[in-house]
Amino acid sequence: MTSLKNSREITESNAAMRKHWVRHLVLGAITLVTVSSTGCYGVHNGFNLGWVGYPLPVSPYYQHKQEEKFWKKERYDRVPILGPTTSGGPVVALDPPTDDEIMHALEKARPVQGGIPLLWEKQRNNVRIIKEKIADYIDPPRFYPLIGPAQLHHAHYKCTVYFEEQVIVGYPVPHTMKDREAIEVIYIDHNHFHMVGDVEPYDLPNL
Repeated sequence: MTSLKNSREITESNAAMRKHWVRHLVLGAITLVTVSSTGCYGVHNGFNLGWVGYPLPVSPYYQHKQEEKFWKKERYDRVPILGPTTSGGPVVALDPPTDDEIMHALEKARPVQGGIPLLWEKQRNNVRIIKEKIADYIDPPRFYPLIGPAQLHHAHYKCTVYFEEQVIVGYPVPHTMKDREAIEVIYIDHNHFHMVGDVEPYDLPNL
């Protein structure tokens, strides 16, 4: 009986000791995280962000997506405001979509980016583009907020893209699939404004 009692006391004391050390380790870890995430540790000449201040690796794919988003906003997502139309002349849009604009629209509709090398990849080859203007008309003058009197010129294009699409699968069974007659139709609007009326700057009269 005495030996059983002694062994039970030893087991209970060991368990209490383990709980004690675990409690101290948890409190130490919390203290370390708290100190490293504030400006109280390692402050030299400014505020310290702790572990947040260390650079984190970013995939080039996401960097490319942000640069591509800015490229499209700068060149294609804004509506230009042009000068007034020539009196008595034909109102015809003279700026068909560029190949770069069409390929960006095709990538949005049927993406090939973002694959995993040697596991799954998609490629687009032998691209041919046919551009057709399907509508070209201008609205009557009206007042637009932040613009003033202007006319909205509509220009709609149908772009048919012929290409060869290739899908490469590397796992679990390596194989390649080719679609030699892939076709995609992209519709692009090139709407823009024409100013109306006196577009030259003028001085206000002295009152």
